[in-house]
Amino acid sequence: MIVRTLEECRNTDRLVKSTTWDSCRLLLKNDNVGFSFHITTLYAGTETKMHYQNHFESVYIISGEGELENLDDGKVYKLAPGTMYLLDQHDRHIVHAKQDIVCACVFNPPLNGKEVHDASGAYPLEAEVIQD
Repeated sequence: MIVRTLEECRNTDRLVKSTTWDSCRLLLKNDNVGFSFHITTLYAGTETKMHYQNHFESVYIISGEGELENLDDGKVYKLAPGTMYLLDQHDRHIVHAKQDIVCACVFNPPLNGKEVHDASGAYPLEAEVIQD
């Protein structure tokens, strides 16, 4: 059984920060469960362009508001608490955060831990592993 708290993870290397977001990686590849699970905060007033070419991601909005823009078809979706979206086509997208958006994210294949977006908006398939 694995038991971790968000608070304890935020005080370790499992908290990864970028200029527009931070992500607390509660479950990672080395937990051997086939997916990774993160609590991510997208900062108010920012835009984050992403394109997960190597992963599928599901996102559930816990708090905050913003918009999800699909760069392939131009559709824009409102993000608010209770909204879920799945990037099942490796969709190119931008999240426009009007407020801090706190969300729960699941990645398959799982992340190793230290991933940040590259120039294309993707995470590498393999990255530095966070050691507990």
